[in-house]
Amino acid sequence: MINEDSAVVRPPVLRPGDTVLLVSPSGPTSPERVARGMELLTGWGLRPVPAPNAYARHGYLAGTDDLRAADLNAAFADPQVRGVICTRGGYGAQRIVDAIDMAAVRRDPKVVAGFSDITALQLALWRGARLAGVHGPGAAWRDERTSLRSAESLHAALMTTEPVTVEAVPTEETFGARVPGRATGTLLGGNLCLIAASVGTADLPDLTGAVLLIEDVQEPPYKVDRMLTHLRRAGALDGLAGVAIGQFTECGDGWETTIVDVLTERLGDLGVPILGGLPIGHGPDQLTVPVGTTATLDTDTGTLTVSPAVR
Repeated sequence: MINEDSAVVRPPVLRPGDTVLLVSPSGPTSPERVARGMELLTGWGLRPVPAPNAYARHGYLAGTDDLRAADLNAAFADPQVRGVICTRGGYGAQRIVDAIDMAAVRRDPKVVAGFSDITALQLALWRGARLAGVHGPGAAWRDERTSLRSAESLHAALMTTEPVTVEAVPTEETFGARVPGRATGTLLGGNLCLIAASVGTADLPDLTGAVLLIEDVQEPPYKVDRMLTHLRRAGALDGLAGVAIGQFTECGDGWETTIVDVLTERLGDLGVPILGGLPIGHGPDQLTVPVGTTATLDTDTGTLTVSPAVR
């Protein structure tokens, strides 16, 4: 069993009968998009409830900043709510993270699940409450992308206290990005765009001794290069223990330079183990992993094993 950092706050595991609030901290969605996610959650014995403003719309945002922040704070303050499932990513979480009532988060820690733009929320909760989170699909569920295996992975991360192991998949585009070795450290990160956008803010975590998780979607190779270079120049990658590379979906189409080329060039000289090909991110059969807990990356076995986010 991986040794857990005592400073990490792990919220209680979700149990049948628990109420989970579906919130939209970023882009807008619709009841039709969320219906399948609610069906899955209900099938697990949970009680999914859309937040009051879950289907609000304000341009490219799911309602105004005040409304989106109010839903999050209501979820964190309500003792009947035992988990927070984000509907989707998009854009907008960074605009409201400074309005989160971190005292309420610390008083009654709850599991928060989501990915993509939700990385901004999870980085803020790590900064403000040392809250471990769950990087996985949102409630706006798409069966054509997130398979039964994806559902089982999310269920295990939310409703069991077992460690999570993800194996590198040879058919994943990033599989060729690898530097041999074994590393153990706190798994931090998520969406590369949001990590890079946190430079200069209080939410950029100290990655010393950490295993950095990165994934992204629809970012051409030169933009991935720019973000990694930015992180390097800012000193954010100094002292890393290792890098876990997820899916870089629709990032290399039509370019002579591949995503693996960029990842290898910008990360390969850091002197730490790197494991690509992990089905974590925006691609088909996306799997769920905890973030903020201790992980072991092993290139010999091609695995990333992560302590549970819940207790």
